[in-house]
Amino acid sequence: MRSLLLCLLVIGWLQPAQLLRAQPAAVRPVHTYSIVARDPDSGELGVAVQSHWFSVGTLVPWARAGVGAIATQSFIDVRYGVEGLELLAQGKPPQQALEALLRADPTPELRQVGMIDAQGRIAQHTGRQCIRYAGHLAGENFAVQANLMENRGVPEAMAAAFRAARGSLAERMLAALDAAQASGGDLRGKQSAALLVVRAQASRQPWEDTLVDLHVEDHPAPLRELRRLLTLDSAYDQMNDGDHALERNDIDGALAHYGAAEALAPDNVEMKFWHAVSLVNARRTDAALPVFAEVFRVDADWRSLVPRLVDAQLLIADPATLVRIERTGLQPEVAQ
Repeated sequence: MRSLLLCLLVIGWLQPAQLLRAQPAAVRPVHTYSIVARDPDSGELGVAVQSHWFSVGTLVPWARAGVGAIATQSFIDVRYGVEGLELLAQGKPPQQALEALLRADPTPELRQVGMIDAQGRIAQHTGRQCIRYAGHLAGENFAVQANLMENRGVPEAMAAAFRAARGSLAERMLAALDAAQASGGDLRGKQSAALLVVRAQASRQPWEDTLVDLHVEDHPAPLRELRRLLTLDSAYDQMNDGDHALERNDIDGALAHYGAAEALAPDNVEMKFWHAVSLVNARRTDAALPVFAEVFRVDADWRSLVPRLVDAQLLIADPATLVRIERTGLQPEVAQ
């Protein structure tokens, strides 16, 4: 539903003001805890959320580079996300944007919303009909909100954890979610989680503006899985940075990035394979052969990809080098 609505908005068949009629409130509440935040150094904006509800990341978190981040929860109305970002993009302060949305909502007391804009300004709302324990709390560059919690004090625990955490914005928001779970979390348990981070400024390449967009749809330990995915996401970012370095003919820089990626995901065979390919292309075949050998020991099918890459001119190897690679890791025949 979210994807369909976004497509209709983009192509102009649906106006933001029509969204309330197009997307009715959820029949069942998506009780959850979430954080919206801004990194004061990088200007990045983000949302992190966990809930005992399937695929919470498709409805609760919304963010746009250079504009803001929004969490809409309890009895969800996605208008607070889509139209809320539109209002922020028009320059309206979060409080003014939120008040306008609440006035247009026939059942505002069912909603819980947290907003932050690119300047770090915040607005929050917890309706009187949100199921206890429900509440919200704001601090400098962040806002946390929770409902149907097992215990009181979840927002306070989230705020303390976020303030104390170090690292990227994504890592700090995950620390807030961990603290919420440790202090009781959702009364019903755990099921899904999501993490969304966007750049400080929008670019002319919107596909580059989302830095992190991770969903755990259904898992017995969604926060642990979300953290694993974030680590893997960081590893692939290093791989991409290595590829960009190769485009600049910065061989040493590329290999450093590939090494960092493998340190983050040491069991990822594909990362090792492309690292070895890059070594060969950098005329460092002797260094590449042990890496190829490790890959082929784990999965021999990768060996058959090597000549295909040569044919596609993605692996620059003369016939002798190709033979060395293909024979790497093979046991020599025993003389009879």
